[in-house]
Formats: sequence, structure tokens, C-alpha cells
Amino acid sequence: MFYEVILGRGVGRFDGALTYKYSGTGETERDSLAAGQIVEVPIGKSKVPGVVIKKVTQPDFQCKEIARILYSTPLPKHLVETARWMASYYKASLSSCMGLMLPVGVEKQRRVKKTEQMFGHDLEGSCQPLSSPVSRRLNGPPPPRLSPLHIIDDETLIPLNPHQKNALRGLQEAPGATKLLFGVTGSGKTNIYLKMALNALQGHKSVILLVPEIALTGQLVQAFQRAFGDIITTIHSRQTEAERHRIFNTLLESDTPRIVIGPRSALFAPLKNLGLIIIDEEHESTYYQENAPKYSAIRVASFMSQKLGCDCILGSATPTVDDYYIAKKRGTLVSLKEKAKDTALKPDIKIVDFKNRDSFRKNRYFSDVLISAMERNLKNGLQTLIFHNRRGSSPLTICENCGEELICPNCYLPLTLHADNYELRCHTCDFKCLVPAGCPKCGHPGLIHKGFGTKLLESEVLRLFPKARVRRFDADNKKGETMADIYSEVKDGAVDILIGTQTIAKGLDLPKLGTVGVVQADAGLALPDFSSEERVFQLLTQVIGRVGRGHLETAEVFIQTFRPEHPVLKYAINEDYEGFSQYLLGERRRGGFPPFRYVMKLDITMKTEAAVIKKVRAAIRKLATDTRLVVSPPMPAFHERTARGYTWEIVVRSSTRKALLEACEGLDKNFRTTLDPPSLL
Repeated sequence: MFYEVILGRGVGRFDGALTYKYSGTGETERDSLAAGQIVEVPIGKSKVPGVVIKKVTQPDFQCKEIARILYSTPLPKHLVETARWMASYYKASLSSCMGLMLPVGVEKQRRVKKTEQMFGHDLEGSCQPLSSPVSRRLNGPPPPRLSPLHIIDDETLIPLNPHQKNALRGLQEAPGATKLLFGVTGSGKTNIYLKMALNALQGHKSVILLVPEIALTGQLVQAFQRAFGDIITTIHSRQTEAERHRIFNTLLESDTPRIVIGPRSALFAPLKNLGLIIIDEEHESTYYQENAPKYSAIRVASFMSQKLGCDCILGSATPTVDDYYIAKKRGTLVSLKEKAKDTALKPDIKIVDFKNRDSFRKNRYFSDVLISAMERNLKNGLQTLIFHNRRGSSPLTICENCGEELICPNCYLPLTLHADNYELRCHTCDFKCLVPAGCPKCGHPGLIHKGFGTKLLESEVLRLFPKARVRRFDADNKKGETMADIYSEVKDGAVDILIGTQTIAKGLDLPKLGTVGVVQADAGLALPDFSSEERVFQLLTQVIGRVGRGHLETAEVFIQTFRPEHPVLKYAINEDYEGFSQYLLGERRRGGFPPFRYVMKLDITMKTEAAVIKKVRAAIRKLATDTRLVVSPPMPAFHERTARGYTWEIVVRSSTRKALLEACEGLDKNFRTTLDPPSLL
């Protein structure tokens, strides 16, 4: 018998479907293979995992034998279809797309521990005795026994207020598969997620809940765990390869409805009877995979739900304007504009002009009114959150004599000073070096550091309030220190002042938080990107949403900015998403950006600048022959010079996605193509 097999990873020039024969050599092996069967096949001198697509007639060429069957249970049909759709939709390698459906090391023989021969481990680490040998895994440990689903008392554990009930009804009645739940911060979107998940489980359907990052959405995960207990499976970055492999094994073999919670990779959990996909904080950039194969989890989930005939719920207080526009146009937008708690209040928001130095007499980074608020909070046992979306101490180090800027030898980007270790660090490639005694170019000892980051702000806060309990949270935290650790400290009142980047702006509910200070609100507005204003609005809205959640009688926010009149800041301060979306859609329409045109970005890298310009000119001439395309003038990439050479980019737009896909066909295969990029940086 002969079968088409899609490789789970590309090997050399081999990609996509290849034909193999299978003779059936053992009693435990099937005489014929099903579509979706996970196998190991020889390719060249290697053996790689693959997935059987279909049985075919004997070809007129020699075929190699399938080496072995890795699982007797095939992948769910919708995952195979999704991999093939992704390869077509994103012009990606079919093997790389199929590889997303398989855990890393799926072909490895894993040793069965002695305890696993006696007990099945559930997915959170506890043990349950196995009533019978349930494993059909051919090369690994047996999967755990899954507890039967116990229907919970939803009226007690999942109470819905009238506004939430209306929103739930709207989602159930809205046409199509993909629906957008636009719920303001604190409106109770979680309860709607819980109720929809319960409805799916009662229909013996499984659920996938995607979150930007498990560590930043602990409260949401805990709410699901409280409601549904041991049918929850979490997937996160701290799990080992063996743990991921075991989870995959368990889910593939299970006939019991499950709820899988995790980042974008959780979308490919091998659930047999998927009945609901929920994507929380759908605006987050983490739902887009930047590495090959590049894809949007939002778009993939939408395709998947359409194929399965199930709901895909996108939830956010600040949805992307693309999704908001499309949902409104299709009638799939459901709004939840009322706070869940009657005690919730609108915070008192003050804008402080950074250009007015009279407002910064006590400190150059913190305004006088912000310092006074911090003093009041310390006196009254309340907390302050200081937000600045730049880590380190100073982002620029230059020589005061010759003006030489110290840059990364790999990325050619400015090195950031980290004063606590007195070292310079590249935040792109993590290059590190001690601060030199003098300028590397002229030898002058006068190096000066410009700008500021969270570490410098931390030192300033400690200087102003030496007795305060101060915590900083950003990407430079100690290894092994998680958001959950710091959140627990802050919630318990063990921290007076919390300082951090965008990591702390998301999803935290801090009962004792009285004040939020945004040190420089306009920092991202100057970036040369069509999505920069949207990111600033989303971030500010989320930061402001950390206070006024009904825990305290007063709440205040101080927004320091060099551009107090900028419309994005005004829309964020007034919590006017509708006004902001209309403003930004107008800008996008005039500029010819999504959702009004499709976008493709081409990155061209060569060893020399002359070579890359030559390649770019040839590409421009080729693209200019297609009248369906709008080709922007080529320009150096945001990170132009790296160890690989010089990179230039070309942005191509069209009213049809088909035109962009066809344009890819005639281009150099070495060009890095990104379709539907969420950002041009």
C-alpha cells in the first residue's frame, strides 16, 4: 500500500507531500493507515516525523518504506486541513506548517518511569491510579486517566448580570463563526467565557482558550480552574519538551471533553471534538508568529472554527481596528460597555506637559504632582504603579568629545546602559560588555548617557523614598522570577511602588492600587509604523484600567507627555474607543493600510549596501509591472545593519490578497516575505 505523507519538518529541498509504501509488519500495527496518522519516514540519510494524508495508487517510481507508526490514533482532521490552508494562505512551507501540529521531539523514544507504569499523571502533575491499561501510544508512556466531566452549578459559580446576559445572547445569535466581544475593562468578559465554555462542555465539546501569556493572565486561568477543575490543561513556555510531549499524547488519545489554555501554540492541541475557541486580549501582538511559518493565530482560529462549524470568540477592551471594522461590517460585533461592579469609578486623570519644567522642580523624571501622590499613598498604605515602556537605565551612550555613539557590534543598534551591573547591553541580540573607561574612537574619558529606562526610574524612586518597598518588573528581572511571584507580593501589600514596562499593564487586578504614573506616554508615537498609534492607545487604555476597579474610593492617573494635544492621548484618557477607531480608520483609509488594503513586506538582506540596493531595484522593476499593486519606495529596514549584512524593505499593498500572493511567485526565493504584518518594524 502507498501513502502520501507530509513531512513534519523540511529537509534540504524536500518539503510537502512525498509518497511512501507501507507493508504492515507487526500485530500491533494496522494493515492500512488512516489520514492523519503520525509516522516516521526516511528522507535522505535522516528520519523525520510526518503525517499521512491519503492512500494512493502505486506510482511508477521506487518508494521508500515508512519506518514506523508513532501513534495509532491519527491527528484530528481539522488540524491537517489547517496546516494545508496555512501553507497556501501564508505562502509558507507545508512541512513547517505541519510541524506546528506536532510536539518537538515527537519521534523520540521516551523512557517510561517506574511510577508511570503504576500511575497515570494528570496534566497538572498529580497522580491518579489507572483502572486499566489505556495507552495506545506505541513509543512512549501511557496517558493518564481523565476524570469524567462533572456539570457544575453555573448559576452559582458563573453568575451573569443583565448586561452580560445580553452580550451572551448577542454572541449566540450573531451570524458566522468568528465574533468580537468588545468589553470595556472590568465589564466581566471572563464570566461570559466561562458560560460559553460550560455550554460547549455540556454538549460534549472541547474548548481552547488562547491567552497572550499564561504568566500575565493568571486571574483568568484561575477562574477557569475554579470552575472546571481537573479538565483544564495548561500549556506554557516553562514546560519541558517531555512535558509537552506527554500533554500531546494525553489529548490525542482522550475521548473526554477538555479545556486547553495557553498561548498561540495551544490552538494546535489535538482535540477530537473541538466546539469553541476563545481568544482573550485579541489585540495582543503575541498572537502573531514572527518566525517561519509566519501566521496570525486570530486568522488561523477563524479558519479552524469555520471548518468545524463552531464559535470563535475574540475578546478585548481595545480590539484591533481591523477586527473591529470587519465585525461591525458583518454584524458580528457584540459590545459590553457597562462595568461589572457598580462601585467601579472613573479615575481622576491629569495630563502633565513634560516641556513645562516648572512641573518638575523636585525631580527631572517625576512631576511634582506625581511625587505628592506617591507620598500620600505611602502614608495611607496604598500602592503606586510607575509605567515606562523602556527597560534599562539609559538607552544611549555617546562620547561628549567626538560624538561617537556606542553601538552593538552585531546589530549596530545603540547599546543600553544597565547601571546596576555597569554594563552596556543590546536588547536585540543580548550582547553585553562593561562600560569602557573611555571612548573607543578617540579615547576621551567623558562618556555620557542619555535617556532613561525602568532601572534608572527605580534608582530615582529609591532616592526619593528610601524607606519604600519598591519592585521593578521587566525583561531584566532575575532568572526564574515570574510575574506570578511579583503579583502575589503586590496583591498582598508587600510592595509600595511597582515599576515596569508593558508587562505590568496587562490584566492585573490590584486591590490597593491608588495611583498610576505614566512617565512618558508618547514614547511610541514617533515610530515609523502604521500601527504605532494603535499600540500606544491600547497600552494607555490598559494602564489606566489598572485603577478604578471598585476596590478604593479614589483613583488617579498622571500622564506625563511631550505631546499633550495628541488625539490618541485624548481618546485614551476619555476611554473613547469608538472615537479613536474612527480617527484611525480615517488615517488608514488615506494611507492605504489595513483594513482597506492588504499589505506584504519584503525584507532583502545582502552582505554589502551596494548589493542590497541592486537587488531592491530589480525587485521594484519586477513589481511595477503589476498594475494591481501599490509599491512604496524602498527604504532601509528599521534594523538596517546586522551581522548578516544590510537589510532594505519594500512594502507592497493591494486591494486583493490574491495579487500579493501572485506577486510572491516571481520574486527571489531568498527574500523574506511577510503577509498581513501587524507591524512594519
